[in-house]
Amino acid sequence: MNRRSVRFRLTVWYASLLAGLLILYGASVYLGLGSYLRWMLEESLSRQARQIGETLLANLDRSGEEYVIEEIKEHYAPEINGRFLRVTRADGSVLYVSGRPEDKSFDPALLSIPAEPVEGAYAREEHLSDGSELLIYTLPFTTVEGSRFLIEAGAPYGQIEGALRGLLLTLIVVLPVLVAAAIGGGYFLMARALTPLDKIARSAELITSRNLNERLPVVHTGDELERLSISLNRMIARLDKAFEHISRFSADASHELRTPLTVLRGELEAAVQQPNLSPQLRDTIGSALEEVDRLTKIVESLLTISRLDAGEAAMERTRVDIAELAAVTAEQMRLLAEDKNISLRCDLAGEAEVEGDRARLKQVVVNLLDNAIKYTPEGGAVQVRVSTGDGRAVLEVIDNGIGIPAESLPHIFERFYRADKARSRQMGGAGLGLSIVNSICAAHGARLDARSAERQGSRFRVEFPLADGVPEKKG
Repeated sequence: MNRRSVRFRLTVWYASLLAGLLILYGASVYLGLGSYLRWMLEESLSRQARQIGETLLANLDRSGEEYVIEEIKEHYAPEINGRFLRVTRADGSVLYVSGRPEDKSFDPALLSIPAEPVEGAYAREEHLSDGSELLIYTLPFTTVEGSRFLIEAGAPYGQIEGALRGLLLTLIVVLPVLVAAAIGGGYFLMARALTPLDKIARSAELITSRNLNERLPVVHTGDELERLSISLNRMIARLDKAFEHISRFSADASHELRTPLTVLRGELEAAVQQPNLSPQLRDTIGSALEEVDRLTKIVESLLTISRLDAGEAAMERTRVDIAELAAVTAEQMRLLAEDKNISLRCDLAGEAEVEGDRARLKQVVVNLLDNAIKYTPEGGAVQVRVSTGDGRAVLEVIDNGIGIPAESLPHIFERFYRADKARSRQMGGAGLGLSIVNSICAAHGARLDARSAERQGSRFRVEFPLADGVPEKKG
């Protein structure tokens, strides 16, 4: 799982927010229920105390204390109900106090009587020795005859705490399940929502300067993704026009330069044939002819690259045995290698037929071998290797020459790029050979890769798709 993906981050933020809200909601419910239950218990105790005062103590002078005590026991039954009741006279003597409840949760005899005069009703909490708590509502009551009493009605927090513990347990169990379900559902929804974005990204990866006519899929959802895909397609269209303009300019410029260079070459060749030229002038004209030849090769290379990039280069596609082509080409260039005392070896693994233009494919082998021989010192070795596997034919040109610096390796297929500009110029290079190879490989659907290290040599690898069902050209 990619932790930096939008899907993962949105899911984490969504889950964190949901978990925080659920925890906040659970805490609010827990605290709110606790307050509500305490208020309800306090209201119940208040009603009970007032009923004792208004229905029993108010008629105490006529009914007598024994009657009041019996009525409290009969109607309120505090021991059975687990409640606490106590009626205290103004002098501090107890008129009635309930006994220990059946569950033995507290002992009323241990509960102290309020020492200070009580002016108004209030509720207090009594902490018992066993750690439990008792809520006691205290009500001062005065009869019509002026007798003052203190009525206390109490109940333990046990039932409230039990309810709160049950709620807390439910929250502890349910909340993680809800969060987990929300995370799973959120991740699934995010995946579905971002699937069009993945398709756009995959399509964008396949678009290069050579297939700018392709467009990204448009998601017709009316949301930001649709606007994004439409905007990107408009940008690609603008880039397509810009690249087309540049390619056309390069092709037109190269084409227009061919005629004046041909005329210039003819005039220089005619001038150098004059018998009355001084040796110095003859050398100057010869040097100019060499530069004209160099410019002509550059123009022809630029025209070739422009036509290949634009798909306008004439190519006759047939079945070509790349192994046989590499062997023939290497044999033709063996003299060039022997001039530098370079060992040129071929390692071919049987037939490897590909679909393509034989002349263009030969140009790939020639340029790679010429490049390897140029930058391999005397006494070095160059190897041409052809193999097949996984439905592809692999051509490799390997040398143990001067190598390519790591910072230059990503740029070697760019036009006019030379890692060692001074030395490349001395060797006649213009920085277009590998660009031509790259354009030819792209036109044939081949993958071109280069690996190199300084003073350790270079390896150029071209992977062609094997021919399938292409009729072999009859010679």
